[in-house]
Amino acid sequence: MKPIKVVVYGALGRMGREVVSAVSRESEMQLVGAVDIQGSGDSLALPDSSRTVPFSSNLDSILSASHPDVLVDFTIRKAAMPAVRTATARGVHLVIGTTGFTADELDEIDKLAQAHHVGAIVAPNFALGAVLMIHLAKIAARYFDYAEIIELHHHLKADAPSGTSLSTAKAMVNARGKPFSQPAGQQSDSRGGNSEGITIHSVRLPGLLAHQEVLLGAPGQTLSIRHDTINRECFMPGVILAIKEVVKRTGLVYGLDKILGL
Repeated sequence: MKPIKVVVYGALGRMGREVVSAVSRESEMQLVGAVDIQGSGDSLALPDSSRTVPFSSNLDSILSASHPDVLVDFTIRKAAMPAVRTATARGVHLVIGTTGFTADELDEIDKLAQAHHVGAIVAPNFALGAVLMIHLAKIAARYFDYAEIIELHHHLKADAPSGTSLSTAKAMVNARGKPFSQPAGQQSDSRGGNSEGITIHSVRLPGLLAHQEVLLGAPGQTLSIRHDTINRECFMPGVILAIKEVVKRTGLVYGLDKILGL
C-alpha cells in the first residue's frame, strides 16, 4: 500500500513541529511538504536530519509541487479558511486542528469537501483523553442540573473560552436536552463565557499547557471530570488516526469522537 502523502500547514508552530515529527515517524505516511507564513528558504530538515522536504510560505506552490493526499492545518482561523478553499480545489483531504470556526465556516468546509469529493476532519481537540472527557461529561449531564467548566491554558493562547470548552458545553446541553440551571442573581464579567447555563472560566498563565475540568453539582454532592495535557505529544495519536481516516471519507466530520465510535 502506498504511503499517505502529507503536507503540514503551520509547520513552524508548536503543534506544527509536533505533527512534522509524528508524520515523519509513521511508516504508512510520507511528509512531502511544509508551509509556514514565517518561513524562509525552500526546504525543511526533518527532526532526525534524514532528509529535507520542500518548504514555502506559499501553500499553493507546495500543493502544486508535492501533490499530497492530506493537508494538516494547525494555524489560525483567518489563515485556515483560505487554505481549505485552496486544498479542496486541488482534491486534497483536510485534517484541521485550528479552532474558532463559525457555523457558516464549518458549513462551507463541508460543502467544499463534498463538491470536490474529499474528506475533512475538524477537531477542537486531538487528545484521546480529552475526547473521552467530553464523552463522560455528556453521560453525566443527564443527571445533574448545575455544571461549570474551568479551562486552563498557556498565556499565549489566542481564544477564550477554548474551543474544547465550548464543544464540551454544547455536547452536555445536547445530551441533557435543555439548558443547565444557574444560581439566581449572579453576574460576572471575568474572562470566560456562558453556554446555555454552563459558566466557563478561562485561565491563561505561563506554565500551563491545556487542562480542563468539568464540575457538576447536586444537593450534597459534586462530580469532577478532569483532563490534563502534559505535553503536545499527547495530540499526535489523534492526528495520525485522523490522517488515516480522512482519506476514506467525503465531507466534513466534526470531532474526533465520530471516528472513535463514541
